[in-house]
Amino acid sequence: MKLALATLWLGSSMLASGQLPVEGNASSSFRVVIYEDLQCPDCADFREMLDKHLLPKYGKKVAFEHRDFPLAKHAWARKAAIAGRMIAEKDPQLSLEWRRYALSHIKEITAENFHDKLMAWGKEHDINPVKLSAALDDKDLNALVEKDLQEGLARGVGHTPTAFVDGEPFVETFTLAEISVALDKAK
Repeated sequence: MKLALATLWLGSSMLASGQLPVEGNASSSFRVVIYEDLQCPDCADFREMLDKHLLPKYGKKVAFEHRDFPLAKHAWARKAAIAGRMIAEKDPQLSLEWRRYALSHIKEITAENFHDKLMAWGKEHDINPVKLSAALDDKDLNALVEKDLQEGLARGVGHTPTAFVDGEPFVETFTLAEISVALDKAK
């Protein structure tokens, strides 16, 4: 079964200030940098693969870092990424929960109801709704998302998903077996 993966870049880059949290072994020198669009169905498939297969198998040895790559064609992806940055400032692990929620509710969230869905999620997680709403217009948080987007473009990312595994590009679809082989060879 072929599954599309969010953009991955395998290497030894360090987590920069203002970035999203790390899953797996945060102290590992082996890093997987994931570029994703929180409104992308293929990224939702990757999130499922990450949770069910990659983190259980590689989480003790690999650091999985998240990067935002909101596509212009997706009406609420940038706002979702900005909200994720605000949530990460409060609690990095909670921001991962936001990312999981957004990706698993793509079919239910629309541009029209995004704000309401975000506020309801925030309320369930004790996040101040005034601050959460204001964060959507925060220039610094937007700049962090834009920085990730520009970094991805500089690496040749044009679509979600695209993967660079130890310098070898994988574009849009590949299997769990294929990515596992690349992870095993790279680490």
